[in-house]
Amino acid sequence: MKDYYYFLGISPDASEEDIKKAYRKLSLKYHPDKNDNDDFFADRFREIQEAYEILSDSAKRRTYDQNLENHQKSFRYNIPPSIKTFTANKIHAKKGEEIIINWQTSNADVVKVLPFGLEKPFGERIFKITEFKDGKFQILLHATNSLLHKTAVQGITITEVFENDGAQFKNSVEEMFKPQPSTRINRSGQPKIMMLIWGIIILAVALYFLVKNFA
Repeated sequence: MKDYYYFLGISPDASEEDIKKAYRKLSLKYHPDKNDNDDFFADRFREIQEAYEILSDSAKRRTYDQNLENHQKSFRYNIPPSIKTFTANKIHAKKGEEIIINWQTSNADVVKVLPFGLEKPFGERIFKITEFKDGKFQILLHATNSLLHKTAVQGITITEVFENDGAQFKNSVEEMFKPQPSTRINRSGQPKIMMLIWGIIILAVALYFLVKNFA
């Protein structure tokens, strides 16, 4: 059963105003017209609209709350969630290549496949990878038993395959010169090549003083 409160990011005791605010915020964020009609955003937008339609109507919300409560009680609350299978048809792929993943969970009332979002307890999804990060694409399956507040997690890592050595070299060079996320060590987000150069300079200075002290 779909958790409409989760779709809108609100608690089950949310007020009508809370529901409206959450809907406005998320509908703007995920509207297909603002996201090049991407299927992922279109699916999330439909889920948000569906949730708002039910929760904004007091009669529909009461019925939904009763059904949700009965649904949750029907779960074997004393058994933690588990992931029976989570597989991909390939773990090495090129950009734009079609990937098929399958999963099956048990004792879970909230199931997410990241980065895609909420899914059924079992199913299949077909997608194409348009962007890898450091040559990898991570998929995570979260199976949650909300009554126990326990979650089982399993991941699949798909590594990038290049058409030829030249493409791989180009990608590596681009990665070296691409600005990096800010960290405690690299606060300004300098590219890897700059961090490497600074490392060489510091090492050279350290060696210089070391040799000088022994001279």
